[in-house]
Amino acid sequence: MFDTAFDKLTMTDQEKFRRIVNMLLAQTFLLQADTTSEDTLRRSNPDYLFAERNFEMLTDYFSYAGFTLEKDSNYGVIALHSTYDFNRKKLDKFTTQTLFTLRLIYDEEREKLSLSKEIFTTTGDITHKMMTLGVLSKKPANLQLHEALRTLASFNLISKNGGAWEEAETTIRILPSILFVISNEQIGSIANMLEEENTEAREEQEVDA
Repeated sequence: MFDTAFDKLTMTDQEKFRRIVNMLLAQTFLLQADTTSEDTLRRSNPDYLFAERNFEMLTDYFSYAGFTLEKDSNYGVIALHSTYDFNRKKLDKFTTQTLFTLRLIYDEEREKLSLSKEIFTTTGDITHKMMTLGVLSKKPANLQLHEALRTLASFNLISKNGGAWEEAETTIRILPSILFVISNEQIGSIANMLEEENTEAREEQEVDA
């Protein structure tokens, strides 16, 4: 039982447990790699290691509130999922389009991964990709881009190495947690939706002409 296992923890570990519970509730994902480090050689995240050691206890705790906990040791991701639809973050259209583009970039670069499970790109490359895909017809406003990327970072889906989110040269690290947000089926659905929107836009232009 959870109570028995929790009581066996030291006071220090009980405090770590509480902090990690709040972290997962706020960010959804916990990464094995230290996402705050800007070093090329990434250090292991001690919070992830603690959660991994106490995964069964965390799973039991969250189950009381209707949450499920998923662990993928290959990608180094622990993910928290709610079984209730109303307890999920609703992203606006532009943020969803940005997330979709980031997932495509991640997939395209995955075969080049070695020991790292992360992909590096830049804000400029992301907007260029969005325009190439037809997601955007022009460069988005800096504030819109800033807010979208910052929102995705708050859920441990991406991080950056210095610079402002909206600056074209800013390096963006795409984290493996992105694989657990958009399934392959959802990628296909979003791609079809974008194609339909692009077709409708072309038809409207032809009528106007």
